[in-house]
Amino acid sequence: MSIVPLPNLEEMPQEAREFVTKRLEENKRVTNMVKTLLYSMPSFRAMEFYPVRDELEKIIGSRAVYFYCYAISTENDCLVCSTYHAKLLKDLNIAFDEFEFTEVENILIAYGRGLVNDPNHIPDEVYEGLKKHFSNEQIVLITTVGCKMIASNTFNSALKVDLDEYLYAVEFDKKVLPSHE
Repeated sequence: MSIVPLPNLEEMPQEAREFVTKRLEENKRVTNMVKTLLYSMPSFRAMEFYPVRDELEKIIGSRAVYFYCYAISTENDCLVCSTYHAKLLKDLNIAFDEFEFTEVENILIAYGRGLVNDPNHIPDEVYEGLKKHFSNEQIVLITTVGCKMIASNTFNSALKVDLDEYLYAVEFDKKVLPSHE
C-alpha cells in the first residue's frame, strides 16, 4: 500500500490538473508514480523522465532503451518500473527464447547495472563499449536516462507506489537479461 495516497484531480495544484487533463485528452496514461509526483509540481519537473528517454530513443530505438531501463529497474528490485518496462518489451513482441541481444544492448545493460551497483567501479570495457558506439553527448544522455531511471526506482520503492492496474497481468523474469558475471 502506497505511503502517499493517489491524489484526486481536485487535490492537485492547478498546473498539475492541466497536465493530467492534457495527457488524458491525448489518450496518454498518467501512471501512479506521475500522479504521486503531481502533489508537487517542482518534484514532478525534477523527476520528469520521458523527455530525456524520448531523446535517447531517437538514437538507439525503443528496444534498446527498454532493455536498458528494465536492467536498471530489475537490478534495483523496483516492481513498478520493472513491470512497466517488461510490458513495453512484451508489446514489441519479443520472443525471449528466440532472440539475441545486440552488442549495444549488452553494453547498455552492463552500464545500467554498473550505475545501480557501483558507479565508482564500472569496468573499463563497459566504458570502451560506450565510446565505441556513442559520442560524448550521447554518453551523457545515456547516463542521464540511467540516473533518472534510478531516481524513479528509488521514488517508487521509498513511497511504496502501487503498481498500476493495467500492469497486474504482466509477468517478467530477470533471467531474460544477459548474466553480469
